[in-house]
Amino acid sequence: MPSEPTALLENLKPGERTMSELPHGGFLVLEHDVPALLIYRKKPNDKATLRLARTGASYIIIGDSHFDYFRNFIKELTTKMADRFGSFVLLELYKGEPGALDFIIKGPSHKMPASLETLSEALSAIDSRRYNVKLGASISSTKARQKSGDEPLFDIDELKAAGGTLLGLELPPVYCTAKGKIYPLYFKMFRDKLAKAIQKTIYEFIRVQTTSDIHSYHTLGRRRIHDEVLKIDRQITEIQSRYDFLWLVAPVNIQALRQGFFESNFEKIDAYHYRLLPVDPDLLKRELYNLRIDEIDDPSLSYLYSEKREELDKELTMLKERGSKNFFYSSVRLYRGVPKTVLAEAKLILESIPEDHGEKDEKTINAADFREMAEAEFEFFREQAPHFEAQIHIRDDVNIIMVSNGDLYLPEDYTMTQLEAQALIQHEIGTHALTYFNGRQQPLSQLSAGFADYDATQEGIAVLSEYLGGGLTGNRLRILAGRVVAGEDLMNGADFKSVFHHLYTDYGFGKERAFNITSRMFQGGGFLKDIIYLKGLVELREFLGKGGDLKSLLAGKFALKHTDIINDLTQRKLLNSPKIIPRYFDQTDFTTKIEAFKKGITLSKMI
Repeated sequence: MPSEPTALLENLKPGERTMSELPHGGFLVLEHDVPALLIYRKKPNDKATLRLARTGASYIIIGDSHFDYFRNFIKELTTKMADRFGSFVLLELYKGEPGALDFIIKGPSHKMPASLETLSEALSAIDSRRYNVKLGASISSTKARQKSGDEPLFDIDELKAAGGTLLGLELPPVYCTAKGKIYPLYFKMFRDKLAKAIQKTIYEFIRVQTTSDIHSYHTLGRRRIHDEVLKIDRQITEIQSRYDFLWLVAPVNIQALRQGFFESNFEKIDAYHYRLLPVDPDLLKRELYNLRIDEIDDPSLSYLYSEKREELDKELTMLKERGSKNFFYSSVRLYRGVPKTVLAEAKLILESIPEDHGEKDEKTINAADFREMAEAEFEFFREQAPHFEAQIHIRDDVNIIMVSNGDLYLPEDYTMTQLEAQALIQHEIGTHALTYFNGRQQPLSQLSAGFADYDATQEGIAVLSEYLGGGLTGNRLRILAGRVVAGEDLMNGADFKSVFHHLYTDYGFGKERAFNITSRMFQGGGFLKDIIYLKGLVELREFLGKGGDLKSLLAGKFALKHTDIINDLTQRKLLNSPKIIPRYFDQTDFTTKIEAFKKGITLSKMI
């Protein structure tokens, strides 16, 4: 039921949020700590502009009748908010005439020069839909802030006396047809840039003209995750949970492949065999594209889920292509090849660090011993978050240590040195299990499942954790570098034997390590995922070197390119800071090591 206006205004309280239907077809969303309001008047065939107005933290939709009611309601709201903050800014959005290519900003340019210039510059930077046609922006210092032909919303002097400032923004209708039909892809870009431009402008006004303690324009985005977004989030995670991509592209006959290759004196590699697919990729794709991601009006969230859907689409295509050359081509599209900077670091590692064959003589521990170390690390997590839960599985059908859905999986015949175990604890548990749990504490389930392209960032953090935890060895770095070199060879058309001999003969890898690197690179038909460990480490070094924060990256599973969005959502109080922090943050040499990494330490010097 629509709320009575008097009751609504009387019950406004600092620190709360109002979302309510209004009489006569109106709707109000009000963040009580934001002294600003977007205004939109309903128009026929204009749903696109309505969606643009809804990107604000606070907005009011005015119905198409009883105009005096809305005028009086907004005036009373302005008085109440201005009394609290010293001033209140209102921005009315409306669509310009068909064919218009300019934003028209209507406001007191002599009183708000910085704010309006900020808005003008940001709007002028929005790309046109048409080739070689630019959008423009102009400032009109007029008291008529409404669309031409519309009834004035307020008397400007009366509103000023109430503590309000009214702006008008006429939008060139390039985002829709003359009949109001949206151009979907262009609309997303237009909406995202428009929303940011408005947020920066309002923040500039708030900072100068009000007593609000808002300290960033990021907090002026929407403060609530709509129920439909949460539903889409759960649906994408549920679709993703129906198959384990890495599990399904890993061969089930790896032991037989190794034995046959060695017995043939490195000449013969048998065919890979894979687990049966538990899903029909085409049916899952249909479910993915039935999700109404295009209707998510929060720009940040819309971007994240559109991108994730595309990634899952690529994975499902690859599952259909296992064992074929097309799998490799899809792998290139998913992991984007080997950057030259990463290849150079890999070659430097292999040329400057010899393989330590004496490592074989060190005392080793088995899977049961490692389980005890893992349990101790889990207990360390429970000291920070008592409800932390994870399981450890020792199995005969896995050939590597891995974390899946927060649980740890160990091959039953796996042995390792004490130093390797120390590194693996921080890699698998201190990074992968930790970020899974921290992501589970977020309202968005994709922060535990992983947003698009999160893998490289995760593995970069995981390898860095080995260094910070004191367990990174020369042999470990060589393996990561070998994977990059093998990936480059694969990109250049090399076959299994050629890649193996490049590692075994030219770079001095032992036959077991050379085989493990090569066999992983050729699973599925050619799989470039293993290049991301070193690639992620190089990208992370650059990110931290430019002032990025390591701790904030532990809030869930996302890519470095998402950090601005995650920080934005966190500042809007839609996401939480990480609940659990890894053990290595407490080590006495943590600051020394992290500072060396930020300053660009050569990777070969990290051992």
